Amino acid sequence: MSLEPESIARLDDGALVLLDQTLLPGERVERRYDTWPPIVEAIRSMVVRGAPAIGVAAAYGAAVAARSGRAEFERACDGLAAARPTAVNLAWALAQMRQAAAEVPDEQLVAHLDAAARRLHADEVERCRLIGAHGAALMPAGARILTHCNAGALATGGYGTALGIVRSAHAADASISVWVDETRPLLQGARLTAWELEQDGIDSTLVTDSMAGWLMAQGKVDAVVTGADRIARNGDAANKIGTYALSVLAQAHAVPFYVAAPTSTIDTELAAGAEIPIEHRAADEVAGESAPPGVPVYNPAFDVTPARNISAIVTEHGVLRPPFHLA
Repeated sequence: MSLEPESIARLDDGALVLLDQTLLPGERVERRYDTWPPIVEAIRSMVVRGAPAIGVAAAYGAAVAARSGRAEFERACDGLAAARPTAVNLAWALAQMRQAAAEVPDEQLVAHLDAAARRLHADEVERCRLIGAHGAALMPAGARILTHCNAGALATGGYGTALGIVRSAHAADASISVWVDETRPLLQGARLTAWELEQDGIDSTLVTDSMAGWLMAQGKVDAVVTGADRIARNGDAANKIGTYALSVLAQAHAVPFYVAAPTSTIDTELAAGAEIPIEHRAADEVAGESAPPGVPVYNPAFDVTPARNISAIVTEHGVLRPPFHLA
């Protein structure tokens, strides 16, 4: 595939280098960060996005901060953790870095955290490859798969969760195809997922979000596969806004609805989806230049799909079926 993990995020001579996802697919531009506060803004502004990928970026950001000492490392961990509220991978990755920092004296801190961040990144990519292998077994021959948002290499630091399943299934059966939801309002499906699939030569067709139900009614969807930003213990899953509606449509049309996510996305401290914090973003993402000036806008970035609408959750450990009791 064309997107190697190091092309998405990497440490380079003490700085974090990120592929700017806001400019894709038109431009392929790298951004370099040698202090942690701009990395917070990069996460908030979605230069890097996707739950596992922002966890990876935060781990690298913490490693960058460690070059200014342990106290600055701790400040960075606090600041990075607050960058976006919904994806639990952010806090999870920083907890891993804090644990690594506690293992060594100050003189070993930088080298140890550089290695820890790179290892965390590599582990996330390997988890995605395992998710892909487990999920591919769920796809029927010639599957027509509907995706939402972008849960590919860009969102995970390499390979992908939902697109990891697509990639693994396609490797075994080149006849599979993908319906790509555009994913309003920031068009991660149209801009990023369609681009990734095109790079890999996987047959895909872009559709508006509102077309999904009609595709299912015509029998043109064999499975819905999405990623997740946080999964509660009972299996309720937060993902990009519009995912919940897809799960309802899938249930109404007897289409299996699968969630693909590494265990770093499971928040065992939350009993149910009602406890997941939902990020709300700026009005201009929705209003743009088309709406009347000053029109009120409601713009939650995520919604929560209840466990009862999920056919299975695919992690690196295998396929989990309801009722879910995640620990």
